[in-house]
Amino acid sequence: MSTKVLPFDASLYLDRPQAQAELLDDAFQTGNASYIAAALGVIARARGMTQVAKDAGITREALYRALSAEGDPKLSTLLGVMKALNVSLHVAAAE
Repeated sequence: MSTKVLPFDASLYLDRPQAQAELLDDAFQTGNASYIAAALGVIARARGMTQVAKDAGITREALYRALSAEGDPKLSTLLGVMKALNVSLHVAAAE
């Protein structure tokens, strides 16, 4: 008997800005670029990719590409997406 696996989309469950911020904070804490891009992608999907892309000043296709598992967004894209999502980045000295 095989197990049936259903697709999971975290963006369907991250409907509160606080939950989205916690995901993004966790991603930045790891320093893993792929995780950061994926977290931004989940949040962008939760808020609507078309609107986020428009607010970030890039095409929807470019946003999907940049925030994919293989994506490596430029700093300008990252900053534009963060501005569109109304989140900010804070820096602290590492312990």
